[in-house]
Amino acid sequence: MLSLLPLVFVVGTAAQIGWAESAKLIFRPRVGELLTNTVLLVLIAVPLCAVIGVGGAWLVERTSLAGSGIWGAVLAMPLAIPAFVNSYAWVSAIPSLAGLGSGVLLSVLSYFPLVYLPVRAALARLDPALEQAAASLGRGPVRVFFGTVLPQLRLALLGGALLVGLHLLSEYGAFALIRFDTFTTAIMDQYRSTFNGAAGSMLSGVLMLLCFALLVLEGRARGRARYARIGSGSAAPPRRIRLGVAQIPAQLLLAILAAAALGVPAVIIGGWLAYGGGTVWQTPDLVSSLLQTLGLALGGGLITVIAAFPLSWLAVRNPGALSRLLERTNYITSSMPGIVLALALVTVSLFFVPALYQTTALLLIAYALLYLPRALVPLQAGIAQAPQSLEEAAQALGRRPIRAFLGVTLRLVAPATAAALAMVFLAVAGELTATLLLSPIGVQTLATRFWSLSSEIDFAGAAPYATLLIALSAPMTYLLFRQSASASTAGAAPTTHTPVSKAQAR
Repeated sequence: MLSLLPLVFVVGTAAQIGWAESAKLIFRPRVGELLTNTVLLVLIAVPLCAVIGVGGAWLVERTSLAGSGIWGAVLAMPLAIPAFVNSYAWVSAIPSLAGLGSGVLLSVLSYFPLVYLPVRAALARLDPALEQAAASLGRGPVRVFFGTVLPQLRLALLGGALLVGLHLLSEYGAFALIRFDTFTTAIMDQYRSTFNGAAGSMLSGVLMLLCFALLVLEGRARGRARYARIGSGSAAPPRRIRLGVAQIPAQLLLAILAAAALGVPAVIIGGWLAYGGGTVWQTPDLVSSLLQTLGLALGGGLITVIAAFPLSWLAVRNPGALSRLLERTNYITSSMPGIVLALALVTVSLFFVPALYQTTALLLIAYALLYLPRALVPLQAGIAQAPQSLEEAAQALGRRPIRAFLGVTLRLVAPATAAALAMVFLAVAGELTATLLLSPIGVQTLATRFWSLSSEIDFAGAAPYATLLIALSAPMTYLLFRQSASASTAGAAPTTHTPVSKAQAR
């Protein structure tokens, strides 16, 4: 029920001001401009992230790419750099950055790993016999990829693309720094400059509709396909395609991507640290901000994963109207700017549970509502690849359902659970808007302190906070990378060939 709070808040505001006034606030030129910017951003950035994520995973897992092990880690590392830190670095390097093109650039550099990691994990788990069967029928590498491999990556690809789209709808800091107006930046401006709750709530309502449209498209593309396997599959390792003369352009493209996503932030942050000297590290709240960020990120991650597990299990094992409603309600909530959710929680806590107002518990609830989809995507993929027949076999041998679940399914989903925890940890560590409004007095995170200083154009003072934020996120990013790298051997739940395998081989 908590996931419905932002929706109730927006609808309640609309009812309070009247439908005529609501329509006047929605159907105006400014909303059309924001709609155009936001839709174009999603339509351009999400496919680019999908192409880069799938292409990078395929190069690392299925080709003779030199240094594939190193590149595999490099392609995951941009996830450790929050989008607003990336924007801060690029604006420092090129102050004139602004507009749609800059928004697409920063979005792609920040979010393509959300597609790369799950696709690489899914690609590593595929039985190479499927590709070998297709190749034996005379299919070339390109036709094998598009006809056999890509359809079986659909769940991971669409899940990652959906996460990218949701992040684009709710991102604030990265776009505010480059002066690119989206619904989220406009909503924040409304609340911060004039505290115009009615106008901000109406913009939030349009944003909810955009999220719903995104969910419908993803659901239709996903369909009801499931890919699981029992047994070890083909004993032979996957056949790697020799790049030959394509080795040089492949290396060059990856080097350009790494330089843009990792090199620019590293050089710029290092430059600001050198400019500020040792004094920038002597800020008294630096250590306390680090410890508070660590505690909130771990707490938010655990609560979110615990909440996501039953929803994921229900969506995969008992798909239906109820599971789809619960899942999509949470996706819609996560697309809302943190300030809208925060204001809804503040209103509810003040009227119904005053003791909860300005407490860590309320902030953790906000994190769980905002980032539940980050946990749902890897958990659903993990549960989908854990065959239900193994759990049923355990029950047939006399185990009760709960023991069968804990002893079989939960063990197989452990890598996906770790990935879900890492994904939420990264999101919480870099959360801005909800933390600013809901954090208890005296609580400041690395992200909020960084934003405060960078907003004051104290880029040198903000650099230590950006450095610690990246250092804190790097281990979780490495965990995600290791989970995707070992996906082919994770658990003993390899796949049951579905009708897709035979059809696609033809």
